[in-house]
Amino acid sequence: MQFFKTYSSNTLAGTGNQCHFSAPNGGVGRVFYKIRRGGQSNYSFLWSNILDSTFASGAEFHKNMICDSWIVESVRAGVCASADPECQIELIPVTFGGKLEKEVAPGEFFASDPVSLSPDAGDYICLEIAFRGNAIPFHQEIQIASYRKEGEGWFSSPKLPVPGMVGCDYPVKTRVAFFGDSITQGIGPAFNSYTHWNAVVAEHLPEEVACWNIGLGYGRAEDAASGGAWMFKALQNDLIVVCFGVNDINHYEDYEKTRYDLETIVTTLKKAGKKVLLQTIPPFDYNPKRKEIWLRLNHYIKTELAPRVDAIFDTVPILSPDSDHPEIAKYGGHPNEEGCRLWGEALAPVIQKLLDQ
Repeated sequence: MQFFKTYSSNTLAGTGNQCHFSAPNGGVGRVFYKIRRGGQSNYSFLWSNILDSTFASGAEFHKNMICDSWIVESVRAGVCASADPECQIELIPVTFGGKLEKEVAPGEFFASDPVSLSPDAGDYICLEIAFRGNAIPFHQEIQIASYRKEGEGWFSSPKLPVPGMVGCDYPVKTRVAFFGDSITQGIGPAFNSYTHWNAVVAEHLPEEVACWNIGLGYGRAEDAASGGAWMFKALQNDLIVVCFGVNDINHYEDYEKTRYDLETIVTTLKKAGKKVLLQTIPPFDYNPKRKEIWLRLNHYIKTELAPRVDAIFDTVPILSPDSDHPEIAKYGGHPNEEGCRLWGEALAPVIQKLLDQ
């Protein structure tokens, strides 16, 4: 896709597609992305009309589900110092092939035309999106500020079609993707705090290393291994930091299935010539049956998969209370700010070492 030859992520927000909703009479929303690297650049925003992963039980929303055609009525973009929908923001039109309106095809990846913006590091890019249609993708567990307009006011809501990448044309040396479930997406620390573990990692990496958070709540290794839109996103990067397994263990309780899916992820990425840093499956207060599967899978990662990837990072010593209770999540199953800080600070030099090789 031509988009990836020019644009790289400039935020650590995770905003993949989990579910879809209907808005036959239309709607307007605003979403705020905190920007990592400041300065004037051209921005292009990338959407996908495919669900990335299985949500909850999968009875209603599942991996690789193609969403229906819908309409982007308009998009406007601007820069602001806070994620407040009521603040005064100078918004400029964003176009698609020179047009303000875009009809989205089923299963389409699409990007906006470039728009010049000049945020400082830590500022927010606000996107105001007007839309209408049925089966519009959205991120139910979004962890950044998003709002819908009702009457004259703005009310917090996840139900708007948000881009999966805030693409920036600044020059980069390496592209890093963080590929995992809700723990990677950023659930655990305070809402809109950008203190999840991969945001901490990014603070310790040079600006010429672009970081894209493609973590997604409820995501499973099975979903990533299926080779759909989610894996397509991962393959656009140079180094992929992988962390899957919690949802697979809790949903399937099947060692062989999850072992196969983890192996498939590694094989797919390595065959494409990518560097892979594979993490062990974090603690999650597993019951005895799940603990046994978890221990076996982490042993498999550290022994059988380790020679097939570029690096292994063991999350367990950081996130568990002690070696006698490794399955206990000391900082919560979704690690809190302190757990994410310790994780990110320990992982950052491992990633930097890989980047220097």
